[in-house]
Amino acid sequence: MKTVAEVVEVRLVEAGIVGRGEGVPYPRYGESVAGALAAVEAVRGAVEAGADRHDLLSLMPAGAARNAVDAALWDLDVKLGSVSLPRAVPTETAVTVGIDTLAAMHAAALALGPVPLVKVKVDSEAVADRVGAVRRALPAARMIVDANESWTLGTLRAVTPALVEARVELVEQPLPVDADDALVGFEAPFAIAADESAHGIDDIDRLRGRYSHINIKLDKTGGLTAALALADAAERAGVGVMLGCMVASSLGIAPALRLAGRASFVDLDGPWWLAADRAGGVRIEQGVMTPPEPGFWA
Repeated sequence: MKTVAEVVEVRLVEAGIVGRGEGVPYPRYGESVAGALAAVEAVRGAVEAGADRHDLLSLMPAGAARNAVDAALWDLDVKLGSVSLPRAVPTETAVTVGIDTLAAMHAAALALGPVPLVKVKVDSEAVADRVGAVRRALPAARMIVDANESWTLGTLRAVTPALVEARVELVEQPLPVDADDALVGFEAPFAIAADESAHGIDDIDRLRGRYSHINIKLDKTGGLTAALALADAAERAGVGVMLGCMVASSLGIAPALRLAGRASFVDLDGPWWLAADRAGGVRIEQGVMTPPEPGFWA
């Protein structure tokens, strides 16, 4: 069980104005805090010499380190008045019920109150029962089921009737990343989103015909700049967008919130899992995220 969120923060200062960004190195993708810090340090000279967000796309690989630098550049540039972003507005976000006993999952869902969107984490065991336990607790909520690569195509076929009965709208990454092709020809009665299988624009053509949506996470794309381009490419390809996150503080979530209007499913509850968040950050109450205080980010 994850008990700590280790993040990398980047600060850029110009004319007394501070731009901040945060990235969450993810071991699943071979990242570490030490590696991310080294990657940030490697571009220090280029950034201090004037490299911009678009230069970063060739200077750094996609990942948490680039996300942190990209976000800091956005924050600085917006505060300096050289660029603008869509205004952050209150946004419905999924809140998550983790894998547990049926009774515990039912109780956790009840404790959420009348949220508009719930995400249910599952593995390959007792899928129908777990989803049903949450549905009974939250009869009106929209529902996402996240299998985290734990199913086979056979499992997906077997649980589909129960997912339909529970009115599940989206299943996230049902199969392992090396099994995407098994989804060819599977006609799902709900949306299926690629998470671990989707990182950048180059993945879209490969995933079409397998997934209806891609889950855009800024720590995967390497920042808001690349995420905006990926959302544009997905729209052109007729692929839907889900907006997700790692377990991060509000500083990591604030840039993603500016992309929320492009997504049909928003899952930005990372700060909700923290015992303590950054002062002035987002608030999540009954599944609605309120933007950070003015000046917190961009």
